[in-house]
Amino acid sequence: MEEVETPEELLAKQHRKEKKDLQAKIQSLKNAVPKNDKKRRKQLTEEIAKLEADLSQKHEDELGQLESTSDTKVEEVIDGVETMKVEGGEEEEVKQPRVTKAQKRREKKAAEERERENRIAEAEVLNLEGVRHQEGLKLAQKLAQKKLQIKEISSDGHCMYRAIEDQLAQRSTPGSTTSVKELRSRTAEHMRNHADDFLPFLTNPSTGDMYTTDEFEKYCSDVERTAAWGGQLELRALTQVLHLPIEVIQADSAAIKIGEEYDSEPITLVYMRHAFGLGEHYNTVERLKDPVSAEDS
Repeated sequence: MEEVETPEELLAKQHRKEKKDLQAKIQSLKNAVPKNDKKRRKQLTEEIAKLEADLSQKHEDELGQLESTSDTKVEEVIDGVETMKVEGGEEEEVKQPRVTKAQKRREKKAAEERERENRIAEAEVLNLEGVRHQEGLKLAQKLAQKKLQIKEISSDGHCMYRAIEDQLAQRSTPGSTTSVKELRSRTAEHMRNHADDFLPFLTNPSTGDMYTTDEFEKYCSDVERTAAWGGQLELRALTQVLHLPIEVIQADSAAIKIGEEYDSEPITLVYMRHAFGLGEHYNTVERLKDPVSAEDS
């Protein structure tokens, strides 16, 4: 037998749909404003905050009305018999089942879902002013000047190598791409063969002493065989392995250029300090898409 949804569950479902619709509208508004238009972006932030606040108030009012409607009834349940007194009317005794454990679980789940949706909506508004959002805006503006935009790379420890893999694929002929595994292997091998260029920059975090030969070998082994995060030492090694310069664009400081001794078009990476909960992350770039063309595709 199909379960009948309670008024609370129906209202919660309606609220979830309205929040989802609002998030879609917010995304549409964001897409409609050029990323380098600071004034309009600020206005957009205020408009979105008002939309969120208005919807939240509407939902509070509707919940209040529902609770008020429920309060017009005074109910007593004794041994499974409910005595219902409706304001302005006579007492009427009707048999109704007790509230079951399953019903209580459903109501608890609905309340938790409402709370979760509220937290998501609040986080979305806060994120508009958060460091991650601001970093993204600054990077978008810098890249737009180069007619570029960010192309997302998964955050799995291999992000720097995946970003370089993508950059190489964009400039290579089909079938001649270099894999992440190969990039890691060649980086580690180069560092081993040129230890004097890299070992002085590695120190034991516990003692502050320069790495021993064994510690350096383990470091290189981790570069080659694990998802160890890559940094400037590995970028330096990669410029020498690939014979290509690498440019790293950041939000709050000048771009870092490595391997300028190589006279070629640089590999361009984006370094983000606040991309994910764990912090630093590398992305690749691609040519800036025409917003109209992007919508049509």
